[in-house]
Amino acid sequence: MAGAKEKKYYLVDAALLPEIFLKVMAAKALLETGEADTVGKAVARVGISRSAFYKYKDAVSPFRDFRGRDIVTFHVLLRDRPGALSSVLTIFAGMSANILTINQSIPINGAAVVAISAETSAMRVSMDEFTRRLGAEPDVIKIEILAG
Repeated sequence: MAGAKEKKYYLVDAALLPEIFLKVMAAKALLETGEADTVGKAVARVGISRSAFYKYKDAVSPFRDFRGRDIVTFHVLLRDRPGALSSVLTIFAGMSANILTINQSIPINGAAVVAISAETSAMRVSMDEFTRRLGAEPDVIKIEILAG
C-alpha cells in the first residue's frame, strides 16, 4: 500500500506510562474477564471517559513475557473411568500448577490419552515428586513429560 505509514512498537516499563494508558488497560482487562459487560461500566470503574478509552484502546496492549514462566506439557494415559480426569486435575490444583490447556482423545481399548500444559512456577514440590504423585493415581496408566 503506497503511502501507508509503518507502525512502530516499543516496550516501556508500565511505571513510566501516563496514567490514562494504565486505566485503558485496566478497562480492557475488566471487559476481557467479564467483570464488566459494557465499555460504559468498565470505564466508570477505572475512572476514565468512554472517548479516552476509544481513543487509546487499539494503541495499548499488555506484553506477556512467557520467558519467566515454567510451562510443562504432560502426556497422561488414563483409564476410561468416571472421575479419572478429575482426580488428575485435583492433583494439579493441589500442587499449585496452573493448567493452561487440556486435550483429551476419545478412549480406545479402555484408555484415553490426555495432554495437559501447565504453568509450574508456583508448584510447592519438585517435578519428580509431582510426576510420582500423578503416577500413583489409580486411573493413571502412564505419565511422561513431553516438553518443558
